[in-house]
Amino acid sequence: NNFEPETQVLVNFFSQVVAVAARKLEDAQDFAQKHNILRAYGSYEELARDPDIDVVYIGVIHPYHLSTSRLFTDAKKNVLCEKPLAMNAKEAREILDSAKRNNVFLMEAVWSRFFPASGEIRRLLAQGEVGEVKLVRAEFCVLAGNVRRSVDKTLGGGATLDLGIYCLQFMCMVFHGEKPESIQAMGTQYESGADKLVVVTLKFSNSRMAVLTWSSALQLRNEAIIVGTKGTIRIPEHMWCPTALEVNGKETKYPLPEPYLPLNYVNSTGMRYEAEEVRQCLLKGLKESSTMSHADSLLLAEWRMKSGGRWGWRTARTVSKRRNATHVDENLSQFCTT
Repeated sequence: NNFEPETQVLVNFFSQVVAVAARKLEDAQDFAQKHNILRAYGSYEELARDPDIDVVYIGVIHPYHLSTSRLFTDAKKNVLCEKPLAMNAKEAREILDSAKRNNVFLMEAVWSRFFPASGEIRRLLAQGEVGEVKLVRAEFCVLAGNVRRSVDKTLGGGATLDLGIYCLQFMCMVFHGEKPESIQAMGTQYESGADKLVVVTLKFSNSRMAVLTWSSALQLRNEAIIVGTKGTIRIPEHMWCPTALEVNGKETKYPLPEPYLPLNYVNSTGMRYEAEEVRQCLLKGLKESSTMSHADSLLLAEWRMKSGGRWGWRTARTVSKRRNATHVDENLSQFCTT
């Protein structure tokens, strides 16, 4: 529901949203009518068989990213899959291998990477504006403990999968995908066992460090800062969808377009940038994005397991053994195709 209004901005110029699928046909039909989408399907398998679809956006809950991504890559469809790409590194490799085997494009939808402000951060770092980066600090803490899925491990709940990925991807971007020498993580849990608060300290070569904090039970300013030998870059609140940067004390704003429909989350019109990245990659015949590469997706999956993964998330395969699959499926979200 968040993504389709943003892609509508691109529809008039570049592409057409041709179909939507949901677990229930009536839900897909309602969504299609609301957004003027031509076709509605009551199963993802029907969607996968549609010959007119070039790329699929997958927005189901985390434990079903593997099976749904495999469904579409095996059907030779290009895929933009919501973050996190998978529940663990093994599943991430399986998804990426399937995309390569079927010769299709696949990208993890880490929308933060494609905001203009994020592009400016990469430019500043590449040009050495703040010197050698010595410290990265990022926080993403919001009150989400009252959302059932957020605290249910069988549904992919937990602060690391929902929030931690934004801090981890930011650090990954700044340090160019370099692997740390050590990772130390501490955290607290809900009664369900899902992680509630996580603090991670990572040490890199040449005395560089990162300190990351995420929680679904606290509210912080949600800023990020990059400290170098010649200066600092600060990302004010909403570091995961940045619209401003403060470089050595001087702030620059990067405003977003206004939405044509009310949206659920802050700065959601910024999702248009990742949609445009997919379009550009497909026009160039690429199978992955250099800005959000397969290597980065795999690295993020490994880091999640080393930081928050000790709480033991369950995959969809495990879920189906432990509880009625139909009941779990009630929590699947709709997704669109373009």
